[in-house]
Amino acid sequence: MTVPVSWEAEVDLVVIGGGVAGLTAARTASLRGLRVLILSKGGPTDTSTQYAQGGIAVVAPLGDSVDSHVLDTVEAGAGLCEVDAVRSIVEGGQAAVAALTDLGAVFDLGRDGQISRTREGGHSTRRIIHAGGDATGAEVQRALNAAGLPVVFGAAALRVVTGVDGVRGVIAVSDNGFGVVHTPAVLLATGGLGQLYALSTNPPGATGDGVALALWAGAAVADLEFVQFHPTVLYTPGGVGRRPLISEAVRGEGAILVDSHGHSVTEGVHPRGDLAPRDVVSRAIAERMRTSGTDHVFLDARAVDGFAQRFPTITASCLAAGIDPAAQLIPVAPAAHYQCGGVVTDTHGRTGVAGLYAAGEVARTGLHGANRLASNSLLEGLVVGERAGAAATERVGTRARVDEISSWTLEFADRSVVQQAMTEHASVVRDGAGLTEALTRIDAASSIVPMLDTAEASVTAAPHLRRIEDAALTVTARALLHAAAARQESRGCHTRSEYPGPVDGQRHSIAIALDAHGALELSTAAVDFAPLPTGAR
Repeated sequence: MTVPVSWEAEVDLVVIGGGVAGLTAARTASLRGLRVLILSKGGPTDTSTQYAQGGIAVVAPLGDSVDSHVLDTVEAGAGLCEVDAVRSIVEGGQAAVAALTDLGAVFDLGRDGQISRTREGGHSTRRIIHAGGDATGAEVQRALNAAGLPVVFGAAALRVVTGVDGVRGVIAVSDNGFGVVHTPAVLLATGGLGQLYALSTNPPGATGDGVALALWAGAAVADLEFVQFHPTVLYTPGGVGRRPLISEAVRGEGAILVDSHGHSVTEGVHPRGDLAPRDVVSRAIAERMRTSGTDHVFLDARAVDGFAQRFPTITASCLAAGIDPAAQLIPVAPAAHYQCGGVVTDTHGRTGVAGLYAAGEVARTGLHGANRLASNSLLEGLVVGERAGAAATERVGTRARVDEISSWTLEFADRSVVQQAMTEHASVVRDGAGLTEALTRIDAASSIVPMLDTAEASVTAAPHLRRIEDAALTVTARALLHAAAARQESRGCHTRSEYPGPVDGQRHSIAIALDAHGALELSTAAVDFAPLPTGAR
C-alpha cells in the first residue's frame, strides 16, 4: 500500500515546530535566501514558548560575566554539561537578544530606564530579563510570529525520509490529506515530551514527536532520563493535563516554600534555600509530601510587593482557581516541565544524519547536562535556532526528492497507559522495580498496525495525528525508561531511591538509537570536561 499524496511542496528547509527555536531558524534561513516551510501541529501560539514565564538568562552588563553564567550552568548540570558548548551558547546570548529586540520584542524596564533583571534558582546574580512581568514567552512568540514566515498550521510531520545523501523530504498530514515536502534539510524544533505524564506544564502537542522522528530517521538521542520537574506548579485537586506553573521568579522576588504547618520546605537542604536548582527543590518538595502524607505544599508570596503588577499571568491563574496570592498561600506541587536531553546535536544543531538538524528543547547540545538552569531554555532556542538556520545553507544544491512513499507500521500503546505508567514510576523519584514495571505495562499494551489501518480514506488530520502522537509517546517512553534503568545513580533531576548519590563511573551520557531491527540500543559517551572558569565571581 502506498500513501495517497494529496499535496506536495519543494523547499530548501522544512522546520517542524513553531516555537522560539523553529521560528528563529526559519527567519535566519529565509534571510539567507532559502525557501522555508514551517509545519506546526497547532495554531500560532500552541507552543511551549508561549507559556514560558520567567525570562531569558543572558549575561548582565554590570556585576556579571560569561564565566559566572557558565559556572552557574555547569553547577546546575551536575557534572554532565559539556563546558565548551555551555560557553559557546552563553556567549551568543547578548547578540541573540539584540536580534530579537530589533524584531520588535519589548522587555520590561526598571525605574532607571534600563532592562529590568530578576534572579532565579541556581543563578548567582540577577541576569534574567523578562517581558510583561511573567509573560516573556508570549512576547517572544508574538515578535517571531510577526515576521510573517510561511507556515502550515494543523500539519503533523509523520516521517523524515532519508537516502544515501541524507535527508530527502518529509511526509506530513494536514486537513488537506497526506503530503510530501521535498527538501534536503529538516529542522526538528518540536519542543518537549511533557505529555508522557498526567501532569505537565507543556501544551497538549508536547508528545515527544522530535525524539521519535529523529530515532526513526537514524539519529541518536541522549540524556532522556533527565526530565526536569518544575517544583512549583499550581495545584488543584484532581487537576490533569497542562497546569499553570508558578514561575521561579516569584521565589526570586522573595516568596518562600512552606508546608501546611508553616515550616520551610528547603531549610538545610541547600545553601541557596528556595533558590536552589530545580532538581533540588523538586526533591525537597517530594520528600516533604511523602513524609507528611500530602499531595502539595505551599508558596507564601504574601510579602512580595506589587505581586499582581509584577506577575499578572500568575495572578490570573491563581484567581481562576479561587486563590488570592496577595492574601492566601498558593498550593503547589512538582510537575513535568522540561526535557534536558534530546536529539544529539552540536551547537549549530547538526545531528548525525546529514541534513537533519534539531534546536530548542528537543535537542541535546550539552548545555543542560543533568539539570537545566532556569531560563537557559529561551536562550538556547534563540542562539542555536539562529545557528541551525544558518547551517542549513550547507545543504543547498543537494538533490532531494521523495520518489516513492510506501506505507509503514506504527507500534504504540494508548497514551493513557503510557501516562499512568510514567507518572507512577518515572517521576521525581524512581527505582529499578518501578521502571521495569512501567516498561512491562507499556509493552503489554502495545500493538503494531499499518499507518493507514483505520482512516486511510479520511481527509482530516485528527485520526492520523492521534496515532502518530501515541507512537511517538511510546517509543520516547521506552527510550527514557531504558536510560533511567541504566543510570544506577542519582544525578541532577534523575533520582533513584536505591542509589541516593552520584557515581563517578557513571559521569557520562547515555545515548540511544534504533538498530537495524528497530530495537533500542544504548551506548555511553564521555562528556567533554573542559576546565571550569576560575575566579568567575
